[in-house]
Amino acid sequence: MIENPFEEQINALKEGTISELIVEPKDFTTFREVWKNLPDRMLFVGEAGLNGRIIYHYMKEEN
Repeated sequence: MIENPFEEQINALKEGTISELIVEPKDFTTFREVWKNLPDRMLFVGEAGLNGRIIYHYMKEEN
């Protein structure tokens, strides 16, 4: 089975290893396959960029 390349990037964003994740329009469907199955997907906030690019940030829950 082929691993989705966004799994590692999403985990890095969640862990704080990277501060943002840029998803190009051609890659959105691949990104969404991982994102839609996350229990905390609502904490991933996307900001629309130029030419359909989306910049995601992870908003940690405050306890």
